[in-house]
Amino acid sequence: MLELKNVSKFYYNKGIIASGFSKVNLELKIGEFVVITGESGSGKSTLLNVISGLDSYEEGEMYINGNETSHYTEKDFEDYRRKYIANIFQSFNLINSYTVYQNIELVMLLNGYKKHKVKKKILDIIDQVGLTKFKNTKVSKLSGGQKQRVAIARAMVKDTPIIVADEPTGNLDSKSANEVIEILKKVAKDKLVVIVTHNIEQVEKYATKIIKMNDGKIIENTEIKKITDEPKPQESEYNNISIFNKYRLGIRNTFNIATKFLLLFAVFLFMSSAILAEYSSFQMSEETLNEGYSMAFSDLSKNRILINKKDKTSFTSEDYDKIKLLSNVDYIVEDDVFLDSEVSIVKDGIDFWGSMLDINNLKGNVDIGRMPEKEDEIVLETNKDHFYIKGSLNEVLNNTFSILKPAGRDSFSDEKIKDLIIVGIKYTENIFNYDCKFYTSKNVLSELRSTINKNYSTMKVFLNNRYEKYNVEPNENVERGKAFVDDELKYNFKNYKILNQPLNIYVSNIYYDAELDLSITNTYTKSNFRRLTGLDKYDNNRNTIFVNVDDYNSLYNKPSYQSSVFVKDVKIIDQTMQELENLGITPKKVTDFKMTEEEIYKRIIKIIKVIVTIVLIIVLFFISYLIIKIILKSRNIYYTTLRMLGATYKNVKRILDIELFVNSTLAYSVLMLFIHLAKSNIIHLKYIAKLSEYLSIREYVLMYIILIAISRLISAKFARKLFKNTTINTYNEEV
Repeated sequence: MLELKNVSKFYYNKGIIASGFSKVNLELKIGEFVVITGESGSGKSTLLNVISGLDSYEEGEMYINGNETSHYTEKDFEDYRRKYIANIFQSFNLINSYTVYQNIELVMLLNGYKKHKVKKKILDIIDQVGLTKFKNTKVSKLSGGQKQRVAIARAMVKDTPIIVADEPTGNLDSKSANEVIEILKKVAKDKLVVIVTHNIEQVEKYATKIIKMNDGKIIENTEIKKITDEPKPQESEYNNISIFNKYRLGIRNTFNIATKFLLLFAVFLFMSSAILAEYSSFQMSEETLNEGYSMAFSDLSKNRILINKKDKTSFTSEDYDKIKLLSNVDYIVEDDVFLDSEVSIVKDGIDFWGSMLDINNLKGNVDIGRMPEKEDEIVLETNKDHFYIKGSLNEVLNNTFSILKPAGRDSFSDEKIKDLIIVGIKYTENIFNYDCKFYTSKNVLSELRSTINKNYSTMKVFLNNRYEKYNVEPNENVERGKAFVDDELKYNFKNYKILNQPLNIYVSNIYYDAELDLSITNTYTKSNFRRLTGLDKYDNNRNTIFVNVDDYNSLYNKPSYQSSVFVKDVKIIDQTMQELENLGITPKKVTDFKMTEEEIYKRIIKIIKVIVTIVLIIVLFFISYLIIKIILKSRNIYYTTLRMLGATYKNVKRILDIELFVNSTLAYSVLMLFIHLAKSNIIHLKYIAKLSEYLSIREYVLMYIILIAISRLISAKFARKLFKNTTINTYNEEV
């Protein structure tokens, strides 16, 4: 059956050669009960490992049924172990998290047996070793003698012609040891049983051959009972493990040790979170560049259309009624100027700024307070995390705030132009923490329109046949069509005749042009300034042109020449624009006025995004592998045991693939649930919700594929490490 001729085993370690055993000659037959004994370090366990194919040899020849094995590869030895060898180990090599039944079933599944076909055989063998009442007990709860019985049952169920046992009674008391040897003797009648032991007295009466070793050599080979009629060895039948059983073992291994599962789950959760956070951050940066900016328009919403009448006249209520009938129109902002103008309202150190809009454009109801009932009441729309809302709500709601007069596009004077009462507050997530919207009546908007228009307009004065920039102010003492000017301006005229000279004022902005024709009827000096204008401080008003209040307001108090339409569906915005054209309206997308960053910056961000993502994936792979390797290090015995029981590299890798796949999928699913809860505002994490907006379903799927690919690479790398050396070396070293 098995013959060794001058077989030697050497070990190489840092340039030093050590001998495991040398020049061993041995012949073993079916039906023999062979005992190998000797002192510690004599080479008996090494010889057993070579016989069982767990270790290689460097010299001589070992024959199996007359076939040479010196040319065997590791895969050949895997086949040899599956066909001929069943191992019983001193340390049992059982899966402590498995039950007795599952441990014995494992070797059957690895050798291609169907689960439903092995149950009776397993139960019979469990009964033979006296463990029937423990069949569903986890091995970790058994005594040493019971564990060794499980190991013997696992070897028996494999039904190979050779059983090798390394110190099978070494960790047992005398009673348990005798029971184990008795069981092995029963098995030995039609098999070759080879036992390594230092306690010859326990097994001597059962032995057919006793081999004594010392210093790597056989010094005695005593044949107690000669086997004359050796039966033909029956190779163990095996097939490749089924896909279904690979998944069974992979999923079982995922959850059988809670600590390991939680640690792996945490690693994959971190990995997937890091990839998604990095990628979405770059997407947000890229999208921000695409959003662009405009010097004229603050609101660059994709669903906003600017509209003007083709005949350059102002919009009427009839015009708006026709526009509202269009199916894709969501709402209209009639006073378009307020969308792109900021208003500041203040009260006792509390200030808000934002857009002033028509109350009819408010969607839904207020969250706190009530809707306006009077002309001077407004609704404030802002983020609930606004500083003053969180800290001073009682000082905001139902309190009077003053609108400050604009002093420029982004600045305000200390002059208060109107008082308003905040009676309702509406929360929204679509506004930055410190921005606001104020909803008021059409009449209030009409009052404010002059101030807003002035802020956006440029004024020129045509005097003495040329355009000049003068400060023009309204004054109640000036009659309509008249103007008071500084007396010093007369020096610009021929013969100093300035009275009754024409004076033309021109105002222009993006919405309209206006003109005012006046006549100079008075000039003021320091002595008559107060009498003519009713004002003090002549020096502060020099070169100012004073005009009638109504004349002045006529330059700015204009109806809506431009409005904005907001559509429901951006995808058909072009169709809506055509429908507006048919109504005699000139439409323009506000996005056409965006000033975007140079295309080179976008390309740079895309390149950096790709590079950083690739680098991150590589770094995460190695970091995750190191961590997972440490976690799986505790499973080294499990995977090498699979290998000892007949699992091939592909089997081990696939089982590990499935285990990591389940872990990574669960981690990614939990992350997706977390993101969904954040987007639904069930979990209040606005930054997470914001980042998630920049990822599409395609990118979520891509990230998942990358995560699974990383898990597959980790399992392949770990599996290669397991199969890098001989089985016994892998078992003895740290993975």
